[in-house]
Amino acid sequence: MTRGQLLLFPVLLVSALVLVRVAYDSRRLFTQIDRARAEERALQAEFQRLDAERRAQATHLRVERVAREKLQMQGATAAVTHYVEDTLAVSSVTGQHSQSAQSPKSAAPRHSPTGSGGLR
Repeated sequence: MTRGQLLLFPVLLVSALVLVRVAYDSRRLFTQIDRARAEERALQAEFQRLDAERRAQATHLRVERVAREKLQMQGATAAVTHYVEDTLAVSSVTGQHSQSAQSPKSAAPRHSPTGSGGLR
């Protein structure tokens, strides 16, 4: 063997080993991508199932039924509806500053002459 061939032989061996390593890494990465895609499909299917379940749980009729049955809520009527006046805003419009205007808790509730639909 000549001197040039002796120098090229180790380069050839290193090149072959690098080629084997790159092929191995390529296969390993391809397998990871394939697993990730399979997991993505499974997660997408689960998301669609959960989204459909969420939409079914959030229908107006179901919420109304749960409110009436489990929470013992009932429709609001004029007898149970209270409106609260913001006396601070009223006094600032009229220019008066009374003791009750400084305390928002002192706003007096008033009854509505008409009922409103909705749950209380």
